[in-house]
Amino acid sequence: MLPDIASLHTAFRADTTSRADLLAEAAARAADPAAQAVYLHTTFDAATQVARAADAADRAGKPLHPLAGLPVSIKDLYDVAGEVTRAGSTARQDAAPATEDATVVARLRAAGAALVGRTNMTEFAFSGVGINPHFGTPVNPCDSTVARIPGGSSSGAAVSVVLGTAVAGLGSDTGGSIRIPAALCGITGFKPTSRRVPLTGAFPLSYTLDTACAMARTLADCIAVDSVIADAPVIPRITAASAIRLAIPRQLVLDDLDDAVSRAFDRAIGRLSAAGVRVDHVDMPELSELAGLNAAGGFSAPEAYAHHRALLATHRNLYDPRVLTRIERGASTSAADYIALHRARLDWIARMEARLAPFDAVVCPTVPMVAPAIAPLVGDDTLFYRTNGLLLRNTSAFNFLDGCSVSLPCHAQDELPVGLMLSHGPMRDAQLLGTALALESIVYPSRREG
Repeated sequence: MLPDIASLHTAFRADTTSRADLLAEAAARAADPAAQAVYLHTTFDAATQVARAADAADRAGKPLHPLAGLPVSIKDLYDVAGEVTRAGSTARQDAAPATEDATVVARLRAAGAALVGRTNMTEFAFSGVGINPHFGTPVNPCDSTVARIPGGSSSGAAVSVVLGTAVAGLGSDTGGSIRIPAALCGITGFKPTSRRVPLTGAFPLSYTLDTACAMARTLADCIAVDSVIADAPVIPRITAASAIRLAIPRQLVLDDLDDAVSRAFDRAIGRLSAAGVRVDHVDMPELSELAGLNAAGGFSAPEAYAHHRALLATHRNLYDPRVLTRIERGASTSAADYIALHRARLDWIARMEARLAPFDAVVCPTVPMVAPAIAPLVGDDTLFYRTNGLLLRNTSAFNFLDGCSVSLPCHAQDELPVGLMLSHGPMRDAQLLGTALALESIVYPSRREG
């Protein structure tokens, strides 16, 4: 993994490395067999030219954005001018190249980021597992002995950061697609309130829930990317740890935790309590309503089906069958049921916001398991769907809330990655980020130590 952005700028000032050197190292890592299936297309030559220009501007004393000349990867669902947006699917390989950048890509380019390529993903972003039968599955770098899933749908984005080919991976989050791979790969992911970041030029899964966002080594690096893609920097409301009050829901989020996650989460909560953070176990019965509210496929199934109908008519045989099954569930959703779900969501959000009002954030494990092995999930549909449901369970609650959410690593250095998630309601991003910044080094002292 590359150093965080602040450390890189320290190295640039000390003249111990340059942005161009950084790009050369990143390109070499991307060519390594360990990075197989991470990228669907790379642009390291063009990115190196951007890095060299940023180095020259820096030497001339010109002001630069912190991301200028630094490698950033782009999830395959964002338009990049002149490139085909496949969204991880062979069904779109004959699509016309994009005529212009997606808004978030254009903003990164304008900030001077060195865009290094398109990262692999779950086909059409419709799974939290990260398996792609068309282009291969990026292997989670956390385990050198077992090929484990990276999480999805922003699978390649996460691995691009962990392998040191990018300082940040631009991805998306509809039900957890930033936070799940961040948690399973041991990095940080920030899902902002959806409306803060434009989705123009992004291939949609759910018009209601999709969020453009990124993952990186640290929360500060995620905030740096968010300030660019939102074009409206959030100023975190920094709070002393001893003044923070967190809520752990009694319902849903602690169910079926594997032992490794349970140990890491309990240890993190113990550290928070020792630092003076008030942690309350709280009833949130609304969380138990989610399964019923989304039983017919939620928003993603009908909204995806509406978008895919024409492509399905001509390319249905090219879809991943597991993705196809979930999209086609949306064909049976009536307009009345879809409208009723929107109205029920508004009522649910209002009740949840009242429940969260006394707290600085909700805290829970990001996902209830460490990354499972890839092979069993490829061959067993029942295991795949059960795993996918568990991976999405905690994260998707805060997409339904229209909220903001952060996944922070909380494991020890000799353990498989575990994520701790802090979340709040709509447009509470500044409060949430301030809380998370205050707690980041408490829940993950391994970063401070190494």
